[in-house]
Amino acid sequence: MGSQYRNADRRDRNSRALIIHPVLQAEAQTRSPEACLEEAAGLARAIDLEVAHARTVKVNRPQPATLLGGGTVAELAALVADADEQGEPIDLVVVDHALSPVQQRNLERELKAKVIDRTGLILEIFGARARTREGQLQVELAALSYQRSRLVRSWTHLERQRGGFGFIGGPGESQLEIDRRLIGDRIVKLKRQLEEVRRTRGLHRKARARVPYPVVALVGYTNAGKSTLFNRMSGADAFAKDLLFATLDPAMRSIRLPSGSKVIVSDTVGFISDLPTSLVAAFRATLEEVQSADIILHVRDVAHPDTEAQKADVEAILKDLDIDPETDPRVVEVLNKIDLLEPAERDAVLVRNGGAAAVPVSAVTGEGLDRLFEVLDGHRTAGRQVIDVDVDLADGATLSWLYARGEVLDRRDDEGQAHLRVAMEPAHLARFAGMAGQAARA
Repeated sequence: MGSQYRNADRRDRNSRALIIHPVLQAEAQTRSPEACLEEAAGLARAIDLEVAHARTVKVNRPQPATLLGGGTVAELAALVADADEQGEPIDLVVVDHALSPVQQRNLERELKAKVIDRTGLILEIFGARARTREGQLQVELAALSYQRSRLVRSWTHLERQRGGFGFIGGPGESQLEIDRRLIGDRIVKLKRQLEEVRRTRGLHRKARARVPYPVVALVGYTNAGKSTLFNRMSGADAFAKDLLFATLDPAMRSIRLPSGSKVIVSDTVGFISDLPTSLVAAFRATLEEVQSADIILHVRDVAHPDTEAQKADVEAILKDLDIDPETDPRVVEVLNKIDLLEPAERDAVLVRNGGAAAVPVSAVTGEGLDRLFEVLDGHRTAGRQVIDVDVDLADGATLSWLYARGEVLDRRDDEGQAHLRVAMEPAHLARFAGMAGQAARA
């Protein structure tokens, strides 16, 4: 590839990137081009790229060879060359759209700079952020599936010691051809390992069902504040930062609600528009936690100008998981970042988002958390009744029955008696009343 990429792998400074968001006239636009461009720039900054230039470009007719029109390509090539002459070279061009392998190769030849598309950028972020073994397996599977369809300059993930997958930079400058058979073998192995992860998660879910503590899953658009809310609710210290995809690895903590009942809160990976299909498939083990959750909190950044479009993107992914936000009673909207809104704006936001059905909160200040806990309590105890009952400590069968069919909210033992406060479904409560009546007659 020669000297045209001489700056791409320098680590003594942040790589400088040119961000391009193509606006294809033939594609329906659900959000403004400016907002899409800012999101793409945010993705670049999430892995410490310096955004040298960012611009939208209109594409009236996508070109099979380069996606972009010939005039646009020439302008971009001149911009890259001019930056190089001024001693501030552009190391990377990010095209915020899917590129075919041929388009990527041709753009690199024309621009004389490394080019990656939206999928490559997201995969690079995921590769740099995954910390747990499960997360690394999932990201590597997605990256390999992506790589299998194209030739790659420096696919050397097995020898790399840092995060990422080499789409942005790698240890070498030569164009390498990947052995498809080796990639295929690795994919088979990763799928086998992830199937074991799924099996283990399934066993964990069964174990939690026997406790039984309900699972509350936090979902939402990336950077909506899920991890900050998770920390605020649980007192944990999960990584939370104003970055896209700050959280990749799921985390779980138990919390106690005002009623005394416990729930397990699960933080999950953020969603994003045009999330690569390979990533959705690779993160299936994690997303199954959402599918099996008892309560799903859809955390939204209501201060974001594109909050409605972000909501639509999240709901589309939930529907892909067979969860319909409009009809599934488990889904609760949490309107986060209200601390960034003026009082009048807050009222308007509530009116637009279902009034009392949505819960406004600020994960940063803690405002609204009491109301959120009350809503969780309401979902947890809907249709159940709470009773106080005294059971002889020697009556192990009754104690076991109460723990198996109800939720023991409180217990105090003294003088041979267990004093329990139990939440129970009406059917179980009626059966318990019958059992108590029979015991009294006996």
